[in-house]
Amino acid sequence: MNRMPSFDLELTRFIRAPREKVFDAFVMRDAMVAWMCPRGMRIPEASVDPRVGGRYRLVMRARDGATFTVGGAYREIARPQRVVMTWQWEGEAMPKVETLIAISFAEAEGGTRLHVHHTGFPDAGMRDSHTQGWSSTFNRLTDLLDERGTAASVTLLGDPRSTYTRTARMGLAEKGVAYTLERTGPRTPEILAVHPFGRIPGFRDGEIAYFETSAILRYVDESFDGPALLPGTIRDRARCEQWVSAINAYVYDAMIRRYVLQTIFPRGPEGKPDRAVIEPALGEIAAHLGILDQAYAGRDYLVGEAMCMADLFLAPILAYVEAMPEGAALLAAAPNVQRGQAVIRSRRSFKDTEPPRG
Repeated sequence: MNRMPSFDLELTRFIRAPREKVFDAFVMRDAMVAWMCPRGMRIPEASVDPRVGGRYRLVMRARDGATFTVGGAYREIARPQRVVMTWQWEGEAMPKVETLIAISFAEAEGGTRLHVHHTGFPDAGMRDSHTQGWSSTFNRLTDLLDERGTAASVTLLGDPRSTYTRTARMGLAEKGVAYTLERTGPRTPEILAVHPFGRIPGFRDGEIAYFETSAILRYVDESFDGPALLPGTIRDRARCEQWVSAINAYVYDAMIRRYVLQTIFPRGPEGKPDRAVIEPALGEIAAHLGILDQAYAGRDYLVGEAMCMADLFLAPILAYVEAMPEGAALLAAAPNVQRGQAVIRSRRSFKDTEPPRG
């Protein structure tokens, strides 16, 4: 007899919280509202009847206003060991499939080991989309129950002296996201596990991983509450992306790679800075500062009237340039840049991410 293919998913997550508290998060309305949707969404409407045969219904709303509604019935409730419930999406655009979720809760040293077995998917695509959704959702459960909050799931990998690592740290600070900084350099086994090109920073949110600073900040911006890191209009978002690209492609190369690093780690004759590399870079830096000075004219930020991602990329670079022998003179010729940088440097995100000296 031919057997139908099975498209089940199984997930295990350790949560640093008592088993009873983790169990209750699956049956108590207020707790479910706080966590039971992926990052970047919220639950404005919910009804929960936590008894065998009782039903639950959750309305999830994305940042763009789109809503997704799921509901089902509790089949088994055995506190604090096990919950079994059905799961079915509502709406014409959603698959008309009822699946089954069995959750077990086991005591583990320092917390609870949560195991989810979600069955009844008709195909691999639907299973895989739910795997991604549950991974993000369980990050929110960890935020809720672990005393470390988001720092229990969110990890930034990098060297705090790196301008790109500092940019990511500033973005996390601006959003008010607690995180764990895993100090590592380029091409280490730790960073290669996240970044295939071996550069820093890397980023993990539970089992979700990203590399490249722009991608990390976009994920953080859309996943967490707090001030936006991107402007509100299409025009200004494009201008922000324009400056981020220019800073990465032109400004970083001249200011950091060919000036700051050549000065800090001299590779010229007799172990001195290689002026054959630095002098052309200084000319480019002066030209770049002139372009940036025009961009800052009449405002304190590169785009519009509020800080955005582009400012976070530029500030750590200019902080290093200013500390170099010719830095003060270069910046003196760009008063608008200096004014804008004074505004950024007054922010807590800049002060709290000051790299170690030496």
